[in-house]
Amino acid sequence: MASHRKPRPGPFRTRTVATVAGAAASVTALATPGHAEPPPSAEQVRAQVDGLYREAEEATQRYDGAKEQADALQRQVTQLQDELARKTAAVEATRSRLGTLAAEQYRSGSLSSALQLALADDPQQFLQRAGMMDQAGAIEQQALQQYGQQRMAIDTQTAEARARLADLSRRQQELATEKASVQQKLAQAQALLARLTATDRAAVTHASRDSLRPSFPAAPVSGRAAEAIAFAVAQLGKPYVWGATGPDSYDCSGLVQAAWGAAGITLPRTTYAQIGAAPRISRAELRPGDLVFFFSGISHVGLYTGNGRMIHAPHPGAPVRYESVDAMPFAGAVRPA
Repeated sequence: MASHRKPRPGPFRTRTVATVAGAAASVTALATPGHAEPPPSAEQVRAQVDGLYREAEEATQRYDGAKEQADALQRQVTQLQDELARKTAAVEATRSRLGTLAAEQYRSGSLSSALQLALADDPQQFLQRAGMMDQAGAIEQQALQQYGQQRMAIDTQTAEARARLADLSRRQQELATEKASVQQKLAQAQALLARLTATDRAAVTHASRDSLRPSFPAAPVSGRAAEAIAFAVAQLGKPYVWGATGPDSYDCSGLVQAAWGAAGITLPRTTYAQIGAAPRISRAELRPGDLVFFFSGISHVGLYTGNGRMIHAPHPGAPVRYESVDAMPFAGAVRPA
Protein backbone atom coordinates (compact mmCIF):
# COMPACT_ATOMS: atom_id res chain seq x y z
CA MET A 1 0.00 0.00 0.00
CA ALA A 2 1.47 3.30 -1.07
CA SER A 3 2.27 5.93 1.55
CA HIS A 4 0.22 9.18 1.42
CA ARG A 5 2.54 11.31 3.58
CA LYS A 6 3.34 14.68 2.06
CA PRO A 7 6.97 15.37 1.36
CA ARG A 8 8.68 17.60 3.91
CA PRO A 9 9.30 21.08 2.56
CA GLY A 10 12.84 21.88 1.79
CA PRO A 11 14.79 24.65 3.48
CA PHE A 12 14.16 27.04 0.60
CA ARG A 13 10.36 26.63 0.89
CA THR A 14 10.44 27.08 4.68
CA ARG A 15 12.44 30.28 4.40
CA THR A 16 10.15 31.59 1.66
CA VAL A 17 6.95 31.03 3.68
CA ALA A 18 8.49 32.63 6.76
CA THR A 19 9.67 35.60 4.71
CA VAL A 20 6.28 36.12 3.07
CA ALA A 21 4.47 35.80 6.42
CA GLY A 22 6.81 38.28 8.02
CA ALA A 23 6.42 40.73 5.17
CA ALA A 24 2.65 40.42 5.30
CA ALA A 25 2.71 41.10 9.02
CA SER A 26 4.88 44.14 8.46
CA VAL A 27 2.60 45.47 5.75
CA THR A 28 -0.44 44.87 7.94
CA ALA A 29 1.20 46.65 10.83
CA LEU A 30 2.06 49.61 8.63
CA ALA A 31 -1.33 49.73 6.99
CA THR A 32 -3.41 49.51 10.19
CA PRO A 33 -4.11 53.02 11.48
CA GLY A 34 -3.79 53.86 15.21
CA HIS A 35 -6.93 53.97 17.37
CA ALA A 36 -6.10 57.17 19.28
CA GLU A 37 -8.92 59.68 18.85
CA PRO A 38 -7.99 63.26 18.02
CA PRO A 39 -8.53 65.72 20.87
CA PRO A 40 -11.87 67.56 20.71
CA SER A 41 -11.93 71.06 19.31
CA ALA A 42 -12.76 74.06 21.46
CA GLU A 43 -16.21 74.22 19.87
CA GLN A 44 -16.87 70.57 20.64
CA VAL A 45 -15.83 71.08 24.25
CA ARG A 46 -17.98 74.22 24.45
CA ALA A 47 -21.02 72.24 23.26
CA GLN A 48 -20.38 69.43 25.73
CA VAL A 49 -19.71 71.81 28.61
CA ASP A 50 -22.82 73.85 27.82
CA GLY A 51 -24.86 70.64 27.87
CA LEU A 52 -23.39 69.60 31.23
CA TYR A 53 -23.99 73.06 32.69
CA ARG A 54 -27.60 72.92 31.53
CA GLU A 55 -28.08 69.52 33.15
CA ALA A 56 -26.41 70.81 36.31
CA GLU A 57 -28.71 73.83 36.34
CA GLU A 58 -31.78 71.62 36.01
CA ALA A 59 -30.52 69.64 39.01
CA THR A 60 -29.78 72.91 40.80
CA GLN A 61 -33.37 74.06 40.38
CA ARG A 62 -34.59 70.74 41.78
CA TYR A 63 -32.12 71.17 44.64
CA ASP A 64 -33.34 74.72 45.28
CA GLY A 65 -36.95 73.53 45.35
CA ALA A 66 -36.20 70.66 47.73
CA LYS A 67 -34.15 72.96 49.96
CA GLU A 68 -36.97 75.52 50.10
CA GLN A 69 -39.39 72.80 51.16
CA ALA A 70 -36.91 71.33 53.64
CA ASP A 71 -36.34 74.76 55.20
CA ALA A 72 -40.10 75.29 55.52
CA LEU A 73 -40.53 71.85 57.09
CA GLN A 74 -37.67 72.54 59.49
CA ARG A 75 -39.40 75.74 60.63
CA GLN A 76 -42.65 73.84 61.10
CA VAL A 77 -40.91 71.11 63.09
CA THR A 78 -39.18 73.67 65.29
CA GLN A 79 -42.48 75.46 65.93
CA LEU A 80 -44.25 72.18 66.71
CA GLN A 81 -41.49 71.15 69.08
CA ASP A 82 -41.66 74.54 70.86
CA GLU A 83 -45.44 74.22 71.21
CA LEU A 84 -45.05 70.65 72.40
CA ALA A 85 -42.58 71.75 75.07
CA ARG A 86 -44.99 74.45 76.30
CA LYS A 87 -47.92 72.03 76.37
CA THR A 88 -45.87 69.39 78.15
CA ALA A 89 -44.95 71.94 80.81
CA ALA A 90 -48.64 72.83 81.19
CA VAL A 91 -49.58 69.15 81.53
CA GLU A 92 -46.95 68.67 84.20
CA ALA A 93 -48.33 71.67 86.07
CA THR A 94 -51.84 70.21 85.90
CA ARG A 95 -50.57 66.79 86.92
CA SER A 96 -48.84 68.38 89.88
CA ARG A 97 -52.12 70.02 90.83
CA LEU A 98 -53.87 66.65 90.61
CA GLY A 99 -51.14 65.16 92.76
CA THR A 100 -51.82 67.77 95.42
CA LEU A 101 -55.54 66.94 95.34
CA ALA A 102 -54.74 63.23 95.52
CA ALA A 103 -52.47 63.77 98.53
CA GLU A 104 -55.19 65.64 100.34
CA GLN A 105 -57.73 62.89 99.59
CA TYR A 106 -55.27 60.18 100.59
CA ARG A 107 -54.73 61.78 103.96
CA SER A 108 -58.48 61.81 104.46
CA GLY A 109 -58.67 58.16 103.38
CA SER A 110 -60.88 58.76 100.30
CA LEU A 111 -58.76 58.87 97.12
CA SER A 112 -61.20 58.93 94.19
CA SER A 113 -60.95 56.43 91.34
CA ALA A 114 -60.77 59.33 88.85
CA LEU A 115 -57.65 60.74 90.46
CA GLN A 116 -56.05 57.31 90.70
CA LEU A 117 -56.65 56.77 87.00
CA ALA A 118 -55.45 60.23 85.99
CA LEU A 119 -52.19 59.77 87.87
CA ALA A 120 -51.56 56.32 86.39
CA ASP A 121 -48.97 55.67 83.70
CA ASP A 122 -51.60 55.08 81.01
CA PRO A 123 -53.24 58.43 80.17
CA GLN A 124 -55.06 56.83 77.22
CA GLN A 125 -57.01 54.66 79.63
CA PHE A 126 -57.93 57.79 81.55
CA LEU A 127 -59.18 59.50 78.40
CA GLN A 128 -61.32 56.47 77.51
CA ARG A 129 -62.96 56.48 80.95
CA ALA A 130 -63.36 60.21 81.40
CA GLY A 131 -66.93 59.62 82.61
CA MET A 132 -65.48 58.76 85.98
CA MET A 133 -64.99 62.49 86.50
CA ASP A 134 -68.64 62.66 87.50
CA GLN A 135 -67.54 61.15 90.78
CA ALA A 136 -65.24 64.09 91.47
CA GLY A 137 -65.94 67.38 93.10
CA ALA A 138 -66.03 70.71 91.21
CA ILE A 139 -62.36 71.64 91.72
CA GLU A 140 -61.19 68.13 91.01
CA GLN A 141 -63.40 67.91 87.92
CA GLN A 142 -61.96 71.15 86.48
CA ALA A 143 -58.41 69.90 86.92
CA LEU A 144 -59.22 66.52 85.39
CA GLN A 145 -60.93 68.09 82.36
CA GLN A 146 -57.95 70.37 81.81
CA TYR A 147 -55.58 67.42 82.13
CA GLY A 148 -57.52 65.35 79.61
CA GLN A 149 -57.67 68.17 77.05
CA GLN A 150 -53.97 68.87 77.43
CA ARG A 151 -53.03 65.22 76.95
CA MET A 152 -55.16 65.01 73.80
CA ALA A 153 -53.52 68.15 72.44
CA ILE A 154 -50.06 66.73 73.14
CA ASP A 155 -50.90 63.45 71.40
CA THR A 156 -52.13 65.36 68.32
CA GLN A 157 -49.09 67.65 68.33
CA THR A 158 -46.71 64.70 68.71
CA ALA A 159 -48.25 62.86 65.75
CA GLU A 160 -48.02 66.00 63.60
CA ALA A 161 -44.40 66.59 64.58
CA ARG A 162 -43.50 63.01 63.67
CA ALA A 163 -45.17 63.35 60.27
CA ARG A 164 -43.30 66.60 59.58
CA LEU A 165 -40.02 65.01 60.63
CA ALA A 166 -40.64 62.13 58.21
CA ASP A 167 -41.32 64.65 55.41
CA LEU A 168 -38.17 66.53 56.34
CA SER A 169 -36.12 63.34 56.20
CA ARG A 170 -37.40 62.60 52.67
CA ARG A 171 -36.61 66.14 51.52
CA GLN A 172 -33.11 65.89 52.97
CA GLN A 173 -32.56 62.69 51.00
CA GLU A 174 -33.69 64.52 47.85
CA LEU A 175 -31.22 67.30 48.64
CA ALA A 176 -28.38 64.82 48.90
CA THR A 177 -29.35 63.20 45.58
CA GLU A 178 -29.60 66.49 43.69
CA LYS A 179 -26.40 67.81 45.26
CA ALA A 180 -24.53 64.72 44.08
CA SER A 181 -26.00 65.14 40.59
CA VAL A 182 -24.91 68.78 40.38
CA GLN A 183 -21.42 68.02 41.62
CA GLN A 184 -21.04 65.16 39.14
CA LYS A 185 -22.07 67.34 36.16
CA LEU A 186 -19.78 70.17 37.24
CA ALA A 187 -16.86 67.78 37.72
CA GLN A 188 -17.39 66.40 34.21
CA ALA A 189 -17.45 69.92 32.81
CA GLN A 190 -14.23 70.82 34.62
CA ALA A 191 -12.54 67.68 33.31
CA LEU A 192 -13.47 68.65 29.75
CA LEU A 193 -12.25 72.22 30.23
CA ALA A 194 -8.93 70.97 31.60
CA ARG A 195 -8.20 69.42 28.20
CA LEU A 196 -8.19 72.83 26.51
CA THR A 197 -5.42 75.37 26.26
CA ALA A 198 -5.68 78.35 28.58
CA THR A 199 -6.79 80.59 25.69
CA ASP A 200 -9.54 78.23 24.53
CA ARG A 201 -10.65 77.64 28.10
CA ALA A 202 -11.00 81.36 28.70
CA ALA A 203 -13.03 81.71 25.51
CA VAL A 204 -15.46 79.03 26.71
CA THR A 205 -15.89 80.18 30.32
CA HIS A 206 -15.16 83.86 30.69
CA ALA A 207 -17.38 86.83 29.95
CA SER A 208 -16.29 89.42 27.45
CA ARG A 209 -15.82 93.02 28.50
CA ASP A 210 -19.01 94.01 26.72
CA SER A 211 -21.00 91.60 28.89
CA LEU A 212 -20.11 93.61 31.99
CA ARG A 213 -20.78 97.08 30.54
CA PRO A 214 -24.00 98.92 31.38
CA SER A 215 -26.87 98.26 29.00
CA PHE A 216 -29.27 101.17 28.74
CA PRO A 217 -32.94 100.29 28.15
CA ALA A 218 -34.62 101.46 24.99
CA ALA A 219 -37.22 103.30 27.09
CA PRO A 220 -37.04 104.93 30.54
CA VAL A 221 -37.67 102.56 33.42
CA SER A 222 -39.22 103.61 36.70
CA GLY A 223 -40.82 102.13 39.77
CA ARG A 224 -40.07 98.66 41.02
CA ALA A 225 -38.68 97.45 37.71
CA ALA A 226 -36.02 100.15 37.90
CA GLU A 227 -35.16 99.08 41.46
CA ALA A 228 -34.85 95.44 40.41
CA ILE A 229 -32.58 96.33 37.47
CA ALA A 230 -30.45 98.62 39.62
CA PHE A 231 -29.93 95.80 42.09
CA ALA A 232 -28.98 93.35 39.33
CA VAL A 233 -26.54 95.85 37.79
CA ALA A 234 -24.82 96.13 41.16
CA GLN A 235 -24.22 92.36 41.10
CA LEU A 236 -22.38 92.33 37.74
CA GLY A 237 -19.15 90.38 37.95
CA LYS A 238 -20.13 88.34 41.01
CA PRO A 239 -19.61 84.59 40.64
CA TYR A 240 -22.21 81.96 39.86
CA VAL A 241 -22.53 79.45 42.68
CA TRP A 242 -25.24 76.80 42.51
CA GLY A 243 -27.85 77.17 45.22
CA ALA A 244 -26.68 80.70 46.11
CA THR A 245 -29.02 83.67 46.72
CA GLY A 246 -26.44 86.34 47.49
CA PRO A 247 -25.08 88.64 48.55
CA ASP A 248 -21.68 87.51 47.27
CA SER A 249 -22.75 84.91 44.68
CA TYR A 250 -25.88 83.70 42.91
CA ASP A 251 -27.44 81.05 40.78
CA CYS A 252 -29.85 82.19 38.06
CA SER A 253 -33.11 82.04 40.03
CA GLY A 254 -31.39 83.32 43.16
CA LEU A 255 -30.31 86.46 41.30
CA VAL A 256 -33.77 87.42 39.98
CA GLN A 257 -35.36 86.55 43.32
CA ALA A 258 -32.93 88.87 45.11
CA ALA A 259 -33.34 91.62 42.49
CA TRP A 260 -37.11 91.73 42.75
CA GLY A 261 -36.89 91.21 46.50
CA ALA A 262 -34.91 94.46 46.67
CA ALA A 263 -37.86 96.09 44.87
CA GLY A 264 -40.33 94.73 47.43
CA ILE A 265 -41.68 91.81 45.39
CA THR A 266 -41.37 88.28 46.76
CA LEU A 267 -40.70 85.63 44.13
CA PRO A 268 -40.50 81.85 44.58
CA ARG A 269 -37.09 80.24 44.73
CA THR A 270 -37.07 78.13 41.56
CA THR A 271 -37.40 78.90 37.85
CA TYR A 272 -40.33 76.53 37.37
CA ALA A 273 -42.18 78.27 40.23
CA GLN A 274 -41.18 81.79 39.17
CA ILE A 275 -42.69 81.41 35.70
CA GLY A 276 -46.07 80.77 37.32
CA ALA A 277 -45.83 83.55 39.90
CA ALA A 278 -46.68 86.52 37.66
CA PRO A 279 -48.70 87.26 34.49
CA ARG A 280 -47.27 85.71 31.34
CA ILE A 281 -46.30 87.99 28.46
CA SER A 282 -45.15 87.37 24.91
CA ARG A 283 -41.64 88.05 23.70
CA ALA A 284 -42.93 91.00 21.68
CA GLU A 285 -44.26 92.59 24.89
CA LEU A 286 -40.99 92.47 26.81
CA ARG A 287 -40.16 95.46 28.98
CA PRO A 288 -37.17 96.06 31.26
CA GLY A 289 -37.59 94.23 34.53
CA ASP A 290 -39.47 91.25 33.06
CA LEU A 291 -38.24 87.75 33.80
CA VAL A 292 -37.16 85.78 30.74
CA PHE A 293 -36.98 81.97 30.85
CA PHE A 294 -35.08 79.49 28.72
CA PHE A 295 -35.04 75.81 27.68
CA SER A 296 -37.99 73.45 27.56
CA GLY A 297 -37.58 72.48 31.21
CA ILE A 298 -37.67 76.16 32.33
CA SER A 299 -34.24 75.64 33.87
CA HIS A 300 -32.79 79.13 33.38
CA VAL A 301 -33.96 82.69 34.01
CA GLY A 302 -32.65 86.21 33.51
CA LEU A 303 -33.77 89.78 34.13
CA TYR A 304 -34.61 91.61 30.91
CA THR A 305 -32.95 95.03 30.63
CA GLY A 306 -34.07 96.16 27.16
CA ASN A 307 -32.48 96.19 23.71
CA GLY A 308 -32.71 92.41 23.52
CA ARG A 309 -30.42 91.93 26.49
CA MET A 310 -30.68 90.59 30.01
CA ILE A 311 -28.65 90.31 33.19
CA HIS A 312 -28.27 86.74 34.42
CA ALA A 313 -26.05 84.35 36.35
CA PRO A 314 -25.02 81.95 33.54
CA HIS A 315 -23.11 79.00 35.03
CA PRO A 316 -19.96 78.19 37.06
CA GLY A 317 -16.96 80.09 35.77
CA ALA A 318 -19.14 82.81 34.18
CA PRO A 319 -19.97 85.77 36.42
CA VAL A 320 -23.24 87.67 36.60
CA ARG A 321 -23.31 89.51 33.28
CA TYR A 322 -25.29 90.94 30.38
CA GLU A 323 -26.15 88.65 27.51
CA SER A 324 -28.49 88.53 24.54
CA VAL A 325 -31.83 86.83 25.11
CA ASP A 326 -31.06 84.99 21.86
CA ALA A 327 -28.14 83.17 23.49
CA MET A 328 -30.44 80.33 24.63
CA PRO A 329 -33.76 78.82 23.52
CA PHE A 330 -36.47 81.24 24.71
CA ALA A 331 -39.24 79.53 26.74
CA GLY A 332 -41.40 82.38 28.07
CA ALA A 333 -41.56 85.55 30.12
CA VAL A 334 -43.50 87.04 33.04
CA ARG A 335 -43.93 90.53 34.49
CA PRO A 336 -43.68 90.63 38.30
CA ALA A 337 -45.00 94.21 38.58
